[in-house]
Amino acid sequence: MATHYPESRVLIIMTGGTICMKSSPEGLIPARGFLKEGMAPRPSFNDGSNPDPLPVMVSSTEQELLPSLRTPPSTYSRHVRYTLYEFPILLDSSSISSAGWTQIALTVLNNYSLFDGFVILHGTDSLAYTSSALSFMLSHLGKPVILTGSQASIFSLQSDAVDNLLGSLIIAGTFMIPEVGLFFHNQLLRGNRATKTSASSFDAFSSPNSPPLATVTAMGAQVNWHLIRRAKAIAKFDVQIDLDTAHVACLRIFPGIKAEMIDGVLRIPGLRGLILETFGAGNAPTGEDGSLTAVIKAAVERGIVVVNVSQCQSGTVSPLYAPATVLGRAGVVFGHDLTTEAALTKLSFLLALPGLSYADITTQMSLSLRGEMTELEAAVFAPPTIDEPTIPVDQTAFTALGHAITSGDIDAVTAFLDADPSIIGRGDYVENTPLHLASVGPDTRIVRELLRRGASVHARNRAGNTPLFLARQVRNMDIVALLKDSGAMLHVEEKENRGLTSGTSTPVTTTAMEERF
Repeated sequence: MATHYPESRVLIIMTGGTICMKSSPEGLIPARGFLKEGMAPRPSFNDGSNPDPLPVMVSSTEQELLPSLRTPPSTYSRHVRYTLYEFPILLDSSSISSAGWTQIALTVLNNYSLFDGFVILHGTDSLAYTSSALSFMLSHLGKPVILTGSQASIFSLQSDAVDNLLGSLIIAGTFMIPEVGLFFHNQLLRGNRATKTSASSFDAFSSPNSPPLATVTAMGAQVNWHLIRRAKAIAKFDVQIDLDTAHVACLRIFPGIKAEMIDGVLRIPGLRGLILETFGAGNAPTGEDGSLTAVIKAAVERGIVVVNVSQCQSGTVSPLYAPATVLGRAGVVFGHDLTTEAALTKLSFLLALPGLSYADITTQMSLSLRGEMTELEAAVFAPPTIDEPTIPVDQTAFTALGHAITSGDIDAVTAFLDADPSIIGRGDYVENTPLHLASVGPDTRIVRELLRRGASVHARNRAGNTPLFLARQVRNMDIVALLKDSGAMLHVEEKENRGLTSGTSTPVTTTAMEERF
């Protein structure tokens, strides 16, 4: 008898890039029908099961049924079922702007309730900029969004495309990593920590100031769970569109640069921010008679936000040397270990937010919003003593946490979460997470505490059920309301089993879909 494996659903969004190009007499051109031509013929992408088409929201109101494929069972005994949506007009990564980022973000938003994860195919030239921008644009993200591309086309004899795409697909469909990541050369990097370091090597991206979130080896994916960031607010997933990139400039300091050059940039009409790439730990020449510092100070007084980042790939901007301190006194914001890509997109994001004052923006530029800069490590407290020595420590801790949850002991729950924050993402023998256990009661306060600490409302147990489904089953409507306030939604398979999806290609609004459960 054939073994039945669970499956997850992933939407691949094809924006363009080398990965989907093929040769022509005029050179490389985008290959339309990428799912059929580039993926279906490869056994690693297609188990031959010929699954039904999947619904995809191609706009906020229009749904289409698109062909789907399914991977063979992975190392984790799971299929990944996926479909691919090609942008009607493919984006040139070297010419991408905030309009392209908005198009990607809205595609994720419109399909957020239909898929477990998202993979975005993108050209490598500006891949680090797009991954940084999306990390700020996607607020309260609870599902994996992974960008990837390749140095050579998937149709080339020697290419990195298959490994990059398959690795992204498996991670997005297997692990609940609620971040924007960039997957390349067997490593999942935090999107706003990545930078392109080679124009030709398959190992084209690096994350100099932050370890990979996950690494793929012959044994499978090793996820650094202690690095994973989770949204810690009771709020639904949303996006901020139209980043203010047109009013932010980037300038690299070099020996002998004239104050007039910097002043010319700072006086561009409509300029609101400048990313200043300086030497070493944030140093820049002061100019004759302090003229260079004077033009920067004058710009700051005019309300222009100036952020100091290092030209070095590794290290941080700090007031270690006098020149950096002089810039700080002139009102320049220390960018710490931000990449240039993250600094530019973060500042553009903050400038696009309504109601922020100059002081608000400069303050938030110095704080980590999405893990884009290194934070001070939090204190680690010893776990509470548990009298169950015959079980491995991690299993013992989870069992004791489960007992505290089902007993309604909020103090014990808090103590366990303080002792080991990573326990919030673990599961029992049927893959129930702490939030699954808390969703059937008895204490709403425990659910709120788990959500405040980043518990995933989208995780599914071995039966394929979400915490929201379990809360509805026991009719705990207070917890149902709290979960929905945090962005919880029934998984598409849960809705299908309840007859809540039509299976048609007729136009339907996302709001209407949500109201049906």
